[in-house]
Amino acid sequence: MIKSMEMFDIIVKDGLLIDGSGKKGEVTDVGIKGDKIKAIRNLNGYKAERIINAEGLVVSPGFIDSHSHSEFTILADSRAKSKVMQGVTTEINGNCGLSAAPLIGESREQREGDLKEFGIKERWTTFNDYFSILERRGLGLNFATLVGHGNIRASVIGYNDRHSSKEEMRKMMVLLEDALKDGAVGISTGLCYPPGVYSSIEEIIGLSMILPKYCGIFTSHIRNEGERLLESVDEVIRVGKEAETPVHISHLKISGEKNWSKIDTLFNLIDGARKEGVDVTCDRYPYTASSTDLDAIFPSWTYEGGVEEEFKRLKSSKVRGKIKKEILQNHPERDYWEKVLVSSLSSQKNKWMEGKSLSYISNQINKDPVDALFYILMEERLRVSAIFFSMNEENLKRVIKKPYTMIGSDSSARSNNGITARGKPHPRGFGTFPRVLGRYVREEGILTLEEAIYKMTGFTSRRYGIKSRGLISEDYYADITVFDPGRINDRSIFDNPFLYPDGIVYVIVNGIPVVEDGELKGTLPGMVLKNG
Repeated sequence: MIKSMEMFDIIVKDGLLIDGSGKKGEVTDVGIKGDKIKAIRNLNGYKAERIINAEGLVVSPGFIDSHSHSEFTILADSRAKSKVMQGVTTEINGNCGLSAAPLIGESREQREGDLKEFGIKERWTTFNDYFSILERRGLGLNFATLVGHGNIRASVIGYNDRHSSKEEMRKMMVLLEDALKDGAVGISTGLCYPPGVYSSIEEIIGLSMILPKYCGIFTSHIRNEGERLLESVDEVIRVGKEAETPVHISHLKISGEKNWSKIDTLFNLIDGARKEGVDVTCDRYPYTASSTDLDAIFPSWTYEGGVEEEFKRLKSSKVRGKIKKEILQNHPERDYWEKVLVSSLSSQKNKWMEGKSLSYISNQINKDPVDALFYILMEERLRVSAIFFSMNEENLKRVIKKPYTMIGSDSSARSNNGITARGKPHPRGFGTFPRVLGRYVREEGILTLEEAIYKMTGFTSRRYGIKSRGLISEDYYADITVFDPGRINDRSIFDNPFLYPDGIVYVIVNGIPVVEDGELKGTLPGMVLKNG
């Protein structure tokens, strides 16, 4: 409690305070001094360097993006503009098996393309080194991270399609412990991507047994989100049981129309595990299209050995024939290629393809869709991102409503100008949090304001062990988002993704405004947040 005669730095006045705990909001004031919240009550008569009039607005904890991929974009542009303009004040990075560290051997070689694309000159090996670079640059928001299992495996085994030996497991355990000691909040797996796709369940469980010692969490982009969805979710549950650790399913979804009916069985599986004491949660973004590398369509054997080996295979007409056969077996639907959009490429000459479907591109270049796929990937040396329309709106609503679902964008921080303003990325990077509050709270009533904000703040901070954040509470860090509940909405669309949302009025990070009256200030008050 602050002394009665002491002045505040900021008073946020007369807003509807929704504190992030899930309880009903109330109109009150919030007093900030330094980087902390020091009073939550009627502050009439108190003085402050700055008074923010929040009458008619919602005052909430700054949103926490539970699923981010900003490892490299935040080095390229540390303002993290696409996130703070949504009201995000903290990101959980290092998801889907890919993190900023460790970068050793093949793990480092595989990331060179990303670093060069964003003009990043620094090189590092450990999280300690990486965090030092972030802190020197300054951050527009707070940065927490998981360690990617893919980084660990590639650093020890490379991109080889085989199980790990006892000695390799020992080395991976050392790298995992080093990352957790450096401050990673847990481990993530990308079990449909190389090299995670080559790992056994025993390897994953063995590594995850280290997590309880560091209060870490296991998160997973599961092996399959379509035909083998249930088996893949069951694998995550098994990790939770055998490693006795909290587990989290990344972007829980059901891909492919023929699989949409599995949702009740999926919920029964997760709900049943939770009743048995397995601590399972998930995150979700509010869109029915996913986004990843275009070559994710390929069978897993094509990835072995890393990017250069994959590219060599692609140049062989015989291998392309084999790949084509498998792709057509997996995707026999006639309209499949209309639902795959190319979102970004490296070369200038092919920029016309960005935002276009593979069906459209194939017609333009006079090839069938799979041959067009091969052509694009060879032209761009595999550096192509894509958007896949494969999900169902009703399922999305049911997932978001589940009490164990938090909100995550599954995107990197970007800007509408500069080096990160490339291609036509998924609009979730600019619109996730306002879209939930505008569409699924105000317009459709799927969630109450209190429920939605809890899923964006207090729930996420507790799940990832982020201390003194995620709630508006005395002596918590002053990460605060002020928004207009009647106006908040996403504006970003697939054809024009670089549009900031409406309705975000103020964003405060560690007591310092980064957004004022809906405009970015360019301040960099963010911190690296470390486990423990």
